[in-house]
Amino acid sequence: MSRLKLWSLLAGLFTTSALVSLLAGPQGVSISGLLDVLAGRDSLDAEVLVQLRLPRLMLGALVGAGLGMSGAMLQGYFRNPLADPGVIGVSACGGLGAVLALYFGVTGVVAMALPVAAVLGSAIGVALVLLLAGRSARATTLVLAGVAVSATASALTALVMNLAPNPWALAEIAYWLMGSLIDASWHEVLFASPFILAGLVLAASTGRTLDALSLGEEEARSLGQNGAYARYAIVGATALMVGAGVAVAGSIGFVGLVTPHVLRPLVGHQPSRLLWPCALGGAILVMSADLAVRFLSGPGMPLYLGVLTALLGAPFFLWLVRKTREDLA
Repeated sequence: MSRLKLWSLLAGLFTTSALVSLLAGPQGVSISGLLDVLAGRDSLDAEVLVQLRLPRLMLGALVGAGLGMSGAMLQGYFRNPLADPGVIGVSACGGLGAVLALYFGVTGVVAMALPVAAVLGSAIGVALVLLLAGRSARATTLVLAGVAVSATASALTALVMNLAPNPWALAEIAYWLMGSLIDASWHEVLFASPFILAGLVLAASTGRTLDALSLGEEEARSLGQNGAYARYAIVGATALMVGAGVAVAGSIGFVGLVTPHVLRPLVGHQPSRLLWPCALGGAILVMSADLAVRFLSGPGMPLYLGVLTALLGAPFFLWLVRKTREDLA
């Protein structure tokens, strides 16, 4: 598919998802409310759009863009279709960093402590995977390294929750870890956007190196690509995008796994051409999933976004593991 057709398709899906997310839901909003927002007029629908729907939409788009591009970048670097921030434990490490900041009360003293802690946790997670699996990890090695990192982070998170000072703190951490955009506000959008946008730009700078690595490490070196820069850029970009996303929305899995697989055939399997489409595709996926969550949630029984993406993504991951095993056989 040509770039123009691909971007037209993604732009159309993004615009449709955004409009439906703004107007649809348990509390319907009319088109006149959207016109009121554009015209600067005050109305109940305009207030709902500006204060509730729009920040939730923007936060979902930012988080989805970061997860989608990080998945494409990790799969291109490892040359492995199973690489994903959730699968290899990066999200779990980001969650651990954020939980530690919440547990020790640092967030009440330093305003930026939560995203910084999540970013540091994610950086440690991806660095550990790089160390354990190596750059040319086979599917089995990568999954085992990811399981080890994820299990360690999950165990430490469970320990922190076990030591929570009261049941309300425990419940808050547990619900937050399930991933949700329910409490999204402009504060969270402003909180996360600098980290995620910086991560997107840094990830985009690795495109040429990812293309060269698809030919093999020796060929990449012969083309003058700096492998050390790529490693640092990938660690930094993944940490910024995943860590900031976890800090404001909790753990939302499988977006970075599914999005590259859907879009890769449309870009001719070229890693550099996959990065920005995956950012837009991830945003579309998270916005659509959040819209489904709003319709499926019952009174007093909310369905969390991370739970829905896990229910949809886990069967896809199992199919992908089987397909990868058959390809290697």
